[in-house]
Amino acid sequence: MQDMLEQLNAEQRQAVTATEGFVRVIAGAGSGKTRALAHRFAYLVNEAGILPGNILCVTFTNKSAAEMRQRIHRLTGDNDAGYICTFHSFCVSVLQEDSHAVQYPKRFLVLDNADIDAMLQTIYEERGLTLRHMTFSKARDMIEIRKIFKEPAYYRDMLAMPLETLHEKYRNAVDADDIIFYGYLYQEKKCFGLDYNDLIQFTLYIFEQNEDIRLKWQQRLEYIMIDEFQDIDELQYKLMEVLCGYHKNLFIVGDPDQTIYTWRGANVRYLLDFDKAFPGCKTIMMMRNYRSTPQILRAVNALIGKNAHRIKKDLIPVLPEGGPVVFHHAVSAEKEAAWIADRIEALVQQGVPYRDIAILYRAHYVTRTLEEVFLKRELPYTIYSGAQFFDRREIKDALSYLRMIAYRDDLSFQRIANVPKRNLGEKRMRFLKSYAEQNGCSLYEALQRSIEDSLFNTAPVKKFIRLIETFAADYAGKPVSEVLSALLNQSGYEEMLRTEGSQERLDNLAELKQSVYEYENSCGEECTLEDYLSHVALFSNSDTAERRNAVKLMTVHTAKGLEFPYVFLCSLCEGVFPSTKTKTMPAMEEERRLAFVAMTRAEKGLCLSDNEGRNVDGSSRVPSRFIFDIDRPLLEYTAELQDSLVKEAKDHIRFTERQFAALAQGPSFAAGDRVAHAIFGEGTIEEIDPEAAVYTIRFDDIPTPRRISFRVPLRKCGG
Repeated sequence: MQDMLEQLNAEQRQAVTATEGFVRVIAGAGSGKTRALAHRFAYLVNEAGILPGNILCVTFTNKSAAEMRQRIHRLTGDNDAGYICTFHSFCVSVLQEDSHAVQYPKRFLVLDNADIDAMLQTIYEERGLTLRHMTFSKARDMIEIRKIFKEPAYYRDMLAMPLETLHEKYRNAVDADDIIFYGYLYQEKKCFGLDYNDLIQFTLYIFEQNEDIRLKWQQRLEYIMIDEFQDIDELQYKLMEVLCGYHKNLFIVGDPDQTIYTWRGANVRYLLDFDKAFPGCKTIMMMRNYRSTPQILRAVNALIGKNAHRIKKDLIPVLPEGGPVVFHHAVSAEKEAAWIADRIEALVQQGVPYRDIAILYRAHYVTRTLEEVFLKRELPYTIYSGAQFFDRREIKDALSYLRMIAYRDDLSFQRIANVPKRNLGEKRMRFLKSYAEQNGCSLYEALQRSIEDSLFNTAPVKKFIRLIETFAADYAGKPVSEVLSALLNQSGYEEMLRTEGSQERLDNLAELKQSVYEYENSCGEECTLEDYLSHVALFSNSDTAERRNAVKLMTVHTAKGLEFPYVFLCSLCEGVFPSTKTKTMPAMEEERRLAFVAMTRAEKGLCLSDNEGRNVDGSSRVPSRFIFDIDRPLLEYTAELQDSLVKEAKDHIRFTERQFAALAQGPSFAAGDRVAHAIFGEGTIEEIDPEAAVYTIRFDDIPTPRRISFRVPLRKCGG
């Protein structure tokens, strides 16, 4: 074991051997925290003689847990890895052992999103709800918000109420929210199902109500270790407090600069204030970075240093000097993708395998131009946690609509004839297939010929035929981009996505429209719909099988916890990264932490890039503030930015920061207040929109009301 300790640096050894009491490790990116956790577990087993089954080691993903178990097995040789798992997996273990305390069977059902959606489908059908009332995605969010924030004691009713009483509460509900919520609780109880929120709530309830069971688990878990502590939420924190209540041995590891899940309930204050909650806690700083070159670390230290709410610390380089961190500004997304491809080809010529290269981005829709360039150049790539752009459902649907008006082919028809819903379900499609086969015609022709049949003589079906025929007769000579926009609008497809609340899919469609427009510009007047469909078929029919030696494309969230020799962080544009949805200063600090996470994935080389053009919301693109956050000498620009572009970017940044300040300040007046404006004179506040940080004011001398930003000074005056 001594040999193993000698492999660790001083801070890691300190963490490994600090076995007793409350220990907080602030571990910077690439500092070897996973190594320290695994070695600490092995130290407790091999040297201290603690049984693996008496140690709880919590990670935040099942993948991380599996990797941790492998590491520990190699260090201990023991097949018993104890409780190395996520919080939810641990709660499943508790409930499987002690579910009798809540009258649940040992074989209860753990619900995933697909299970929840199936339950919602049943509820919607029973009570006549549609997606216009609420999409499934919003329904799941609503249920989670009610369980966590609005009705945190829901589980007590769920446990105490007889099934019939809960069913009656569901049947008597009138409001859509109540119908969905109580219907869901009823469905859960009926099948003994528990979702992720329930797992922790039920476990806490058992511990609260049954002292013997609580004490059993407290005594069993002699040592508790928790990784990624910056991502812990309120319920997980409560569970941790209970579990360490007997032996009082709690070891936590985290990095406040890598807090990127506040939207999921994570609260970094639990890490920052750990020493106040647990007096006498020992804090160990692990800042030595073994992953990245000094050049990369100097850049990321400068970036994250711009966040105000953090523990001030810098990553300390251990590796020798490497190459510069490169920044490239491109005049278009296509030029940016071409530059990245050029750099990758140069690396490959130097002997770097494709698998050592990762391209990271804020949102999946930015992959479109990358994929087009990579396919043309035959560069192998794999997209993680997301389908290739032209394989995404909404993209295939949109292209099928275009193919329908050009070719009326069966594949396209089957894909979109009932999307959105047009009463062309399985029964009617079987009829059409049989008719087409007997009469030697296409499915669309079969529908046209059968339209007077009572089976098909419906308004939605007739409207679909009119749509296809109108566009088919009129698309020739029109820009494809114009045809596509009109088709998606008049078909009701975009409206369907808006009703579903599928913003990511709408963003992807906006990117497709942009790609068509760019293709038209590159082709000139010769571009026809048929030309475009032939062009795009090259991409949609490409080999999408995952390849071992391929460039990895993924979002920054997906990349967390991973590392790559060479990293390209692309589309560093205002409105993309940081996201246009960022509306407050705390949210902007989270975006900056996300950029920090992205850049710290790089070991040997880091390239940053942006592009001009327009965002999916129509705003013009300027370089991201995160480029300007890094001191100029720390980046190697491929070319200097034009002064006008720098000014435009910095003006935009100043404007958004003033907006953030106004939002943070909140309204200074109430609806009904009389106020004076320096230009418009006196008026009355009619409405207040705190989210947009604006007052709606009807001024005495102006016939129509005006929306005035919080940031503009107003003076209260008499009414």
